[in-house]
Amino acid sequence: MTIPLLLPAVALIAAPAQEQTAPPPAPPVVAPAPVAGSAPIVVPVSPIAPPSPVADSPPASSSAAIPEFADPLSDPETASVVTAGETPFRATAVDPNRGDPLEGFNRTMFGLHQALDKAIYRPLAMGYQHVVPKPVRSGLRNFFTNLTEPVVFLNYLLQFKFGKAAETLARFTINSTLGVGGLFDIAKTKEFKLPHRSNSFGDTLAYYGVGPGPYLFLPLVGPTTLRDVMGGPLGGAVLPLAVGNPFTDWRYQLPSSVITGLDLRAESDRELRALFGGAVDPYATLRSVWLQHRAGEVANLRHHRIDLQSPSEFDDPLRDPGAPATRPAESPARELQDPLADPAAQAPAKASN
Repeated sequence: MTIPLLLPAVALIAAPAQEQTAPPPAPPVVAPAPVAGSAPIVVPVSPIAPPSPVADSPPASSSAAIPEFADPLSDPETASVVTAGETPFRATAVDPNRGDPLEGFNRTMFGLHQALDKAIYRPLAMGYQHVVPKPVRSGLRNFFTNLTEPVVFLNYLLQFKFGKAAETLARFTINSTLGVGGLFDIAKTKEFKLPHRSNSFGDTLAYYGVGPGPYLFLPLVGPTTLRDVMGGPLGGAVLPLAVGNPFTDWRYQLPSSVITGLDLRAESDRELRALFGGAVDPYATLRSVWLQHRAGEVANLRHHRIDLQSPSEFDDPLRDPGAPATRPAESPARELQDPLADPAAQAPAKASN
């Protein structure tokens, strides 16, 4: 207990005497008493310590100029710390916007979308799910999904996948006739085994090598890319141009968009709550999940032309996507080694039987 108390005294005795004498302490400041007849309040003023002599101070080392807790993601070849008598040393961190150059805009739109979803969109979707019976919701979902089959069929033709195009045409025909205009999804039953497959003009652009472009988040649309935004209007114009009325009438377009949007929001509510429930950064979490899912769709679409794409750069936020992949060196030490064993001692030889 006495050793910590003696350390300051030993330090004062061992310290060299200063060349300059310390100035006398400043006189205390006497403040007037707040109440008549009471004692004055004395406020001691700490003296200003003299500056230490510069000549006796040792030269600063180059290692002291670098912060102890430097950024582990910084590039040591381009550091921003300049020391005396040395070449400039600049440090730059990894660009956080790599892969998402419009992150500022996207985060703003994501915040706006979340506010609209909490105030308007989700309550309406939950009300739609509560009021409209499930068979009616399923029938409407099947009806509008069946109307997208001509777009899927056309994109399979553009991708020269004639087998899947024929299956899509058969599915559309079966559901439009036996399924009462698409209200019942008869084609997916075990008798026909023709499930719905999503295929858009964005997929066709990806099939022919068009890059996704920057990641985008649009209110009431959700996550997307520039490539999918360009292909969306093409898919929406197929039925109006090929059939015309009623697909060109706003009295059809508005209710169909509202019903499909509310139904999709209601059906995905549980998944969204599970995704955002434990997310530290909901925007980055949704971006990572969506980009990986979209990359998987494109890879499956082009599986016979290119190899599967590498994992997304958003998998590990501390991994440099441009760094070469290296395998960690295996440790020569045993996995379960006795911590009390002498490392210099040799292992005893087994006794012969």
